[in-house]
Amino acid sequence: MNEMTLKDAVEEKEYIVRQIDTDDEELKTFLFSLGCYEGEPITVVSHLKDSCVVSIKDGRYNIDNQLADAILI
Repeated sequence: MNEMTLKDAVEEKEYIVRQIDTDDEELKTFLFSLGCYEGEPITVVSHLKDSCVVSIKDGRYNIDNQLADAILI
């Protein structure tokens, strides 16, 4: 299976976070605080020009494409 990131995700389809591909601990902590970590379901609500809107648990968040690229699904 190819590596797929949130940037490649189909809108409104639920995925499971497989891995957070970053060495930036601050970034990992930030994502964890949103409820975005391995094994958690995540849905891309919409793709924007430089970011995407994701739904995690009961919240919606706008994350930039660099961050979306680090979240493997």
